[in-house]
Amino acid sequence: MTLTLGHYLSLGAILFAMAVIGIFLNRKNLIVLLMCIELMLLAVNMNFVAFSSYLGDMHGQIFVFFILTVAAAESAIGLALLVLLFRNKSTINVDELDALKG
Repeated sequence: MTLTLGHYLSLGAILFAMAVIGIFLNRKNLIVLLMCIELMLLAVNMNFVAFSSYLGDMHGQIFVFFILTVAAAESAIGLALLVLLFRNKSTINVDELDALKG
């Protein structure tokens, strides 16, 4: 059995749906929210690579490198902000981080 484009797209859709469900169900932990956002980006990347391979075009695969670069920068900045918030508030619970005063 060979894997077709539909297999890759359905796996990408399942991963994307899991990330969306993770964001809606978990509103408390900031680390899990960041991981769900990363999972969304990886699901989109899988679809880009699948379409690029199916069409025989390299543009989708090149675009994935840009998305991965942005995702890495977003993770680094998000984790740095998370460490800073934990130092100041001693919690990463989103419900307790509602006051954004300077």
